[in-house]
Amino acid sequence: MRHPPLDSRRRQRLLATALLWLGAGTALLASTLVPAHTALLGWAPLVWLVATPLALLLIVEPQLPRELALAWRPQRRAPRWR
Repeated sequence: MRHPPLDSRRRQRLLATALLWLGAGTALLASTLVPAHTALLGWAPLVWLVATPLALLLIVEPQLPRELALAWRPQRRAPRWR
C-alpha cells in the first residue's frame, strides 16, 4: 500500500521539527546534561536524541545526504588552455 506524498507545508514542518529535535538533542548530549549511556537506560538517550531525528530526516528528505556531500565537495575547475 502506497501512502500519498506529503504536501510541502507538512513536509517543511516535519523537517523543521526533526532539525530542532536533532539540535536540541545534540546540545543536551554535548552539554552533558543527559549522558549518552546510562546503567538504567543503556544507549536509549543517544538513540532518542540523535539517531531518531536523523532517521526521520532521512525518511522525509532521502536526497539530503547526497545534496550535502555535493555541497561540501570542492568544485573542480576546467583546465584553461592558452
